[in-house]
Amino acid sequence: QVQLVESGGGSVQPGGSLRLSCAASGIIFSRYPMDWYRQAPGKQRELVASISSGGSANYADSVKGRFTISRDNAKNTVYLQMNSLKPEDTAVYYCHALVLYRDYWGRGTQATVSS
Repeated sequence: QVQLVESGGGSVQPGGSLRLSCAASGIIFSRYPMDWYRQAPGKQRELVASISSGGSANYADSVKGRFTISRDNAKNTVYLQMNSLKPEDTAVYYCHALVLYRDYWGRGTQATVSS
């Protein structure tokens, strides 16, 4: 059974940083691309960052230069380092994997950016 468990959310002031983690189990982690999505109140879920099995990363324009996605295949974990946070980054952040044509999601972790 595939499980994704996020951690690392919290509350920070504008300009601050958070590091999100997503621990995966039930899959051969190194074989699969991994994604981070977010959903703000009243808005649709949006793709924030993706990382391929080989480590190539892509980002939404809104977070380029501020967020960094990375993975540690030995720990079955994907990370999202979020710097220079803005109030508009406030959202629930979800880890996602597409495994054998099925979508798997974590339960999410809340990140709040407010002064």
